Amino acid sequence: MDNEETYKAHVVVLAYHGQGHINPMVQFSKRLAAKGIKVTVTTTLSNTKAMKSAYGPIKFETIYDDCTEGGVAGPGGFKGFLDRFEAIGSRNLVEFISKFQDSEKPVKCLVYDANIPWASNVATELGIARAAFFTQSCAFVTTCYPMHCDLSGKPPSVPLLSMPGLPELRVPNLPSLGPETGRYPPIIRLILSQFDNSEKADWVLFNSFAKLEEEVINWMSRLWPLKTIGPTLPSVYVDNRLKDDNDYGFNIYTPNTDTCMKWLDSKETRSVIYISFGSAASLSAEQTTELANALLHGNKSFLWVVKPSEESKLPTNFSKGNPDKGLVVKWCPQLAVLAHGAVGCFVSHCGWNSTMEAISLGVPLVAMPQFLDQMTNAHFVEHVWQVGIKPKTDENGVASCEEIETCIDEIMQGERGREIKKNAARWRASAKEAIDEGGSSDKCIDDIIAQLSSC
Repeated sequence: MDNEETYKAHVVVLAYHGQGHINPMVQFSKRLAAKGIKVTVTTTLSNTKAMKSAYGPIKFETIYDDCTEGGVAGPGGFKGFLDRFEAIGSRNLVEFISKFQDSEKPVKCLVYDANIPWASNVATELGIARAAFFTQSCAFVTTCYPMHCDLSGKPPSVPLLSMPGLPELRVPNLPSLGPETGRYPPIIRLILSQFDNSEKADWVLFNSFAKLEEEVINWMSRLWPLKTIGPTLPSVYVDNRLKDDNDYGFNIYTPNTDTCMKWLDSKETRSVIYISFGSAASLSAEQTTELANALLHGNKSFLWVVKPSEESKLPTNFSKGNPDKGLVVKWCPQLAVLAHGAVGCFVSHCGWNSTMEAISLGVPLVAMPQFLDQMTNAHFVEHVWQVGIKPKTDENGVASCEEIETCIDEIMQGERGREIKKNAARWRASAKEAIDEGGSSDKCIDDIIAQLSSC
């Protein structure tokens, strides 16, 4: 909404570092803007630079120059970046919002990534509403709640929700987050910090939808003022209600779009295996070899995204093999690939954004989680939503070539695969229904806007 006089309210969105965090928050911002809200997205300079295309009504404001002052590769590693981001970013955020507070159109609300718990204090200082935005599934955050209670020394506010069969969390090795002191590793303590001040939030937002995590959402609603506002995909892939919204606009790497789409166009319907482990997950050399052999031994075509940092793990001359059968690229337009008729299944790490994309586009999954919330997501993919299969792994967490190949074949042409495809189609319809006009997520967004407009 370009006319400054006609917008209903001004909302500032504080996005966290990284593709998996900024994409859903920008998509939510687009929904707000389309409904008459002025939105300013505040974030790091590197995030702002990586936005290849901005959505008209949304403005971007840099509150921390991580390119000059030190990003995750700067002094102190990731922990140093977090400390600098808090010290400098919080000050700049207060100054930015304060500029509007004596005007006729002050900022009404700060929507912040729950990974930035200090943002709640900024909202308190400025006397504005706050909305904590969680970029993981409701289920994963629910599994973290008992750990939060243990770490904080406070008893649970409500009886804990039993979710039998969940796998143990696998913790990645991130030494830059600080020393291994206390009961929980630094990465877990960082995740649990999302609970700090969440009970004070006016809204707690999740990139999910009511039917998808119904039992968990009902439980969590007793804990927080929960609003599901997903799926946060570009509109053209779900309800097609937002004009020109056909891309996230943010990519760490430049996608090989023309190469990927032309190659897929040459393939038969539902004949291609698509493989990607996202922007952060990394396979071991052993797992990479097992997966590569499964793809070579199978009789299906495949499109595999292998980041530049992962290429050395591929078997010798693998990417120079039969180009008709397999295509290896550094990055790709994942939504366009998943929406392509040639793709029959998605071998994924089950990061929450990738999982939501697969569910929203009706693509079955071979779930190969690597750590943290991916383990929970993969469990729900196989056992709750029944839209995929997780290969069995050995004591080192490695799935064999034969096991991966069996799972792919089962989805692509097996009896279980037929049921999985039916479930995938059903969940795709539910995702569209949720975000479409009058759907559960659309109503949640309307409710937030109505409250902002009246205060």
